[in-house]
Amino acid sequence: MQPKTPSLAPALTLFPNLKPPHKTLLFHQILVLTITFFAYASFHASRKPPSIVKSVLGPTLETNNSTSIDTGWAPFDGPQGTHRLGEVDLAFLSSYSIGMYFAGHLGDRMDLRLFLVFGMMGSGVFTMVFGFGYWLDLHLLGFFVGVQIVCGLFQSIGWPCVVAIVGNWFGKSKRGLIMGVWNSHTSVGNIIGSVVASGVLEFGWGWSFLVPGLLVIVVGILVFMFLVVSPEDLGLECPGMEVEMNVEVNGDSERVVSEEAGLLGNESLDTLSSAIGFLEAWRLPGVAPFAFCLFFSKLVAYTFLYWLPFYIRHTAVAGVYLSHKSAGILSTIFDIGGVFGGILAGYISDLIDARAVTSISFLLLSIPALVFYRVYGGLSMFANIGLMFLSGLLVNGPYSLITTAVAADLGTQSFVRGNSRALATVTAIIDGTGSVGAALGPLLAGYISSRGWNSVFFMLILAIFFAILFLIRVARTEIKGKLNEGKWFWNSISSH
Repeated sequence: MQPKTPSLAPALTLFPNLKPPHKTLLFHQILVLTITFFAYASFHASRKPPSIVKSVLGPTLETNNSTSIDTGWAPFDGPQGTHRLGEVDLAFLSSYSIGMYFAGHLGDRMDLRLFLVFGMMGSGVFTMVFGFGYWLDLHLLGFFVGVQIVCGLFQSIGWPCVVAIVGNWFGKSKRGLIMGVWNSHTSVGNIIGSVVASGVLEFGWGWSFLVPGLLVIVVGILVFMFLVVSPEDLGLECPGMEVEMNVEVNGDSERVVSEEAGLLGNESLDTLSSAIGFLEAWRLPGVAPFAFCLFFSKLVAYTFLYWLPFYIRHTAVAGVYLSHKSAGILSTIFDIGGVFGGILAGYISDLIDARAVTSISFLLLSIPALVFYRVYGGLSMFANIGLMFLSGLLVNGPYSLITTAVAADLGTQSFVRGNSRALATVTAIIDGTGSVGAALGPLLAGYISSRGWNSVFFMLILAIFFAILFLIRVARTEIKGKLNEGKWFWNSISSH
């Protein structure tokens, strides 16, 4: 068995004048949540520019009255421009999904703080390199594809690291709600990226990549200076940690575990700290159904992430076509809905203790929401904002829940005996599989949009239907469990 690699302590301490008892476990938990929140928000902020600049790079927008002054940017300005834009998205997201599997495996074996900072620095640099294509007047598809492939690999490091670090600090109680609030970093990062990239777009599309790239580098420096990976690094007791007792058995001292491990356990036994195998993690109960559900859920979410500003720009709202900047800023409504959706899904799943049932409920409701947004979103700005918010809430709720609370549940279930090193691997498997769908969605949207946006929305609704199918068996098991609990409760009442 391979021993757990000790984490390096941070270089500096936030609030150095604050001493115990003020620096409690709760204090550090809030600090870790805050730092990792902004770390992953910066990842998503640097991931947003390609969707904002699509309407500038892509084919000319034609209206009923006249042709727009949009000129596009070769090689994205021709009749096949949307195809080329979809291929650039595919380059990033496919390398991201492949890298996710390896990142989770490596994250179980490396210092998470240094690994996370490495990913942030690489992401920032290559986000800026993509923008350099504007000033260097580059028009080679291979350049943009190559940069996005490398950037996707660096970006894949972020998620397994931040989930594992947060897992180190929190126990299982209220996991869905805590993770739901914390996971709003995805939508917050999208909002920040949209506003920043749209705000500087008028100076040239290269600035829409340069500024978010610098942002993720600056946040990466703060992570390196202040992030603490585990309570153990500060000599604090781990939340939800197993309580071990020494007992004498035939003269030999043995350890007996008296409580279930929490979110990660952080157990000190070498026998529990070895990293779980990749195939072994796939065979854990529930991992495959949720992974494939996320495949289709993330396909929908990332199609909106990469194409919503382009769709708004090319779809009249109350008979008016919005500018590039207005379309980019308006698209943030979807992400604002996503913030509330992630929190609401986490809260409901904690309340009823049924992750699959909660996910299916959100997915079912998202189908009519998308239909109404497509049919009635152009009637007025009020209708567009309201229906976009509702769609974001329902689409991002299950996506947020599965990538956080569900992944943590599956990575710390009793089948792995509280193995603290299983979480990054399970998280990477689930989100990596979801990221394959995320890569496929924007690519298909780029090709299908040339046939009309009704076809794109049909694809999204079909994907939601398949996402529901993969969770039906798990949801049925959850419902049966609740019914059995009810029978046990009433039997115990009647027996007394």
